[in-house]
Amino acid sequence: MSVINDIISMVKEKHPSQPEFHQAVEEVLKTLEPTVKKHPEFVKAKIYDRIVEPDRAILFRVPWVDDKGEVQINRGYRVQFNNAIGPYKGGLRFHPSVNLGIIKFLGFEQIFKNSLTTLPMGGGKGGSDFDPKGKSDNEVMRFCQSFMRELFRHIGPDTDVPAGDIGVGGREIGYMYGYYKKIVNEHTGVLTGKGIEWGGSLIRPEATGYGAVYYAAEMLATKGLDFKDKIVAISGAGNVAQYAVEKVNQLGGKAITLCDSQATIVDEEGIKGKKFDYVMELKNIKRGRIKEYASKYSTMCVEGKSVWDVIKEEGIKVDIALPCATQNEIDESHAKALVKNGCICVSEGANMPSTLEAIKIYQDNDVLYGPGKAANAGGVAVSGLEMSQNSLKLSWTREEVDNRLLNIMKSIHKASLSAAADYGKKGDYLAGANIAGFLKVAKAMLAYGVV
Repeated sequence: MSVINDIISMVKEKHPSQPEFHQAVEEVLKTLEPTVKKHPEFVKAKIYDRIVEPDRAILFRVPWVDDKGEVQINRGYRVQFNNAIGPYKGGLRFHPSVNLGIIKFLGFEQIFKNSLTTLPMGGGKGGSDFDPKGKSDNEVMRFCQSFMRELFRHIGPDTDVPAGDIGVGGREIGYMYGYYKKIVNEHTGVLTGKGIEWGGSLIRPEATGYGAVYYAAEMLATKGLDFKDKIVAISGAGNVAQYAVEKVNQLGGKAITLCDSQATIVDEEGIKGKKFDYVMELKNIKRGRIKEYASKYSTMCVEGKSVWDVIKEEGIKVDIALPCATQNEIDESHAKALVKNGCICVSEGANMPSTLEAIKIYQDNDVLYGPGKAANAGGVAVSGLEMSQNSLKLSWTREEVDNRLLNIMKSIHKASLSAAADYGKKGDYLAGANIAGFLKVAKAMLAYGVV
């Protein structure tokens, strides 16, 4: 067996019942095979073995009191995976599906994503199985304060800087930062995704969605194409999906789908203008369900199905797919349907939204494929820019941050293609992104010795 296959087998044996983590490790390590021969020093120093083990994994109890006065218990997690090139950096996810395996997969992916941004950030991730949906603001506040009562011991502006993720938006970041500030008596950049009035960065809410579209635009440009008049399928209805829709519209494309955990809507006229404004109000202010859009505008609505289910079953034409919901939302059958229905480009706004089998379908059919660690790095890139602004005690303009984001996404695209070509995988964005992200971290780990 090869070094890579030995490590994959070891991970599956030592970390049982964590399929998402196994999947992430296998996806990354198999593409790193070309680096083994070129860098025997990495093999000797056991860099491949070490990079799949987190520096530490923290699990803690989160007790809180609901509006009925009843005590509730949740689990909190923070996995600090690798800080070779900078402080641990990665979001906090509040969702019932959260478990240690999911947090480890997200933290592992974050190592390479953060490396690709060229900013000095290591990889980490955290969260809880708490579900903010259906909770009052006071319940969310009490949970966030209890969560921070433990988390504050493990984070700091030069140690670990969490951000938001699924279920953690401006409200949750505000409650957590307010409590952190109260406990430690410091106003420091220890969380990103903060409000503009108290240390946040312009473009941060938009960054992941914008970045995924910018990355897709760079891939399309290699074929002499752009977004103009392209039909775009977008999954999700949260922060990433919303701003992906906005940027697609700005670039002349037509976004036709959104979904949440209850339903998918398809508007073949395009989700734009007043319709887009309604989505923003519905999801961010009313905190309603996406099916309400279909009731208001008399569009197709399929309950209990994902965007990719609907595209497969209804045979809807799609030029570009932007999965922006959650992990493994596109399986092999969905990928085959996308290819059959004309899809030429997939740019991942979510983390690992495509299964390994789906990725193979893309690559076998010459679909331009932007893996999440490259395509959705815009969010953490602007989080890094927020950290820089906090350190400098200043704020940059919207135009300046957006321009920096665009340049970072262009740089990630270029680095991915260059690394792929250098290691015999020309045009393979997945291999290129993984190799480019890995080499920077591996060289830093080698320089530090055995630590």
